[in-house]
Amino acid sequence: MLAVLLGGLSMVSPFSIDTFFPAFHAMEKGLQVNAAQLQQVITAYMVPFAFASLVHGPLSDAVGRRPVMIWGMALYTVGSVACTLAPNYESLIAARILQGATAGVGVVIGRAVIRDLYQGARAQKLMSLTTMIFAIAPAVAPIVGGWAHVAFGWRAVFAFMVICGVIFTLSAWWRLPETHPVAARTPFHLRNLVSTSLTVLRHPEFLMLAFAAAINFSSIAVFIGAAPGIVEKHWGQGETSYWMLFVPVIAGILVGAVGSGRMAGKVDLVLQVRLGIAMTFTVSLVRVGLHFTLGDIPILAQQVLLFIAGVGAQFAFPVLTLRMLDLFPAARGTAASAQSFVALLVTAFTLGIVSVKVLERLDWLAWASFVYTWLAALCWYLSRRWHDAAVSSVERVPS
Repeated sequence: MLAVLLGGLSMVSPFSIDTFFPAFHAMEKGLQVNAAQLQQVITAYMVPFAFASLVHGPLSDAVGRRPVMIWGMALYTVGSVACTLAPNYESLIAARILQGATAGVGVVIGRAVIRDLYQGARAQKLMSLTTMIFAIAPAVAPIVGGWAHVAFGWRAVFAFMVICGVIFTLSAWWRLPETHPVAARTPFHLRNLVSTSLTVLRHPEFLMLAFAAAINFSSIAVFIGAAPGIVEKHWGQGETSYWMLFVPVIAGILVGAVGSGRMAGKVDLVLQVRLGIAMTFTVSLVRVGLHFTLGDIPILAQQVLLFIAGVGAQFAFPVLTLRMLDLFPAARGTAASAQSFVALLVTAFTLGIVSVKVLERLDWLAWASFVYTWLAALCWYLSRRWHDAAVSSVERVPS
């Protein structure tokens, strides 16, 4: 039951990113903006999401997980109402900033709650199950958004977010337990927040792990950001056909989550991460090769490649996340916030800049994905170098 609740609360953030993709063209006309301007509706959400995530974890370390989750979801609902009623582009941007600043509580606090309660294989299984539920959102979101837009117009897409906000606020109030006891709490001071966050973000192994997880996922996110161009321009489909892109990705993530859960306690964690990154790297290399030799890749083949990439990304992600949290056992909330901060900045850059630059051609998208997987592999390699160096230095210290 806890996994379902945390997974549902975590769904809010990805759901808010791509729900309105099918309504892109209608929003351009309704708000009288061009495609590049409308793409910044995503950036306006992602950037405050990233910076606010640095606050959610430390705040929950100070006052508890439960109140931060409830108030965060309540403010997200207010932001969703403002999006629905926005009279112009500028008002929509402002409302999206409020949405982004609050939507991250589900992801950040959810990870801290899991680590508060469980250790080892149990934590990995619950993290995988929560991620599996969380992964449903990006697949469902554009489908729901497409039908809501076709039936009632683009504002109905944001009205649906209002409904979700109300449901999840009440769910958190009703069922979320407090897992961070008063005795374990640390006072919230801005100076301490900045100092602790910088300590986490300056940790070489943590930073490389965070970049490895974020960049590896962004090898898929680059396609998500380019979804309007892929589905409607390159594939020639309509506004209700976004499932063709999202379902293969999310199906892969779901399969990867199940596989990761079953591997917990049975497969070496380092080997599992290597396998996941190797899968995303190989898929991206095959995709580039097919574009080079065939030119146009059949849609079905593209979907299969996206599915396999989703499996690989999910094999690696839970293990990378747990390792990052374990580096700072006394400040897991801050570590979870720092991880989200890095991931969201990378994703914002991917969706707001990279996807916009390469969506005109599928082979450009393929090359962008390949570069991401290569960088993810490099970050993972560097994280292991830092880890091995730290272990060696400890072993050399005389007892």
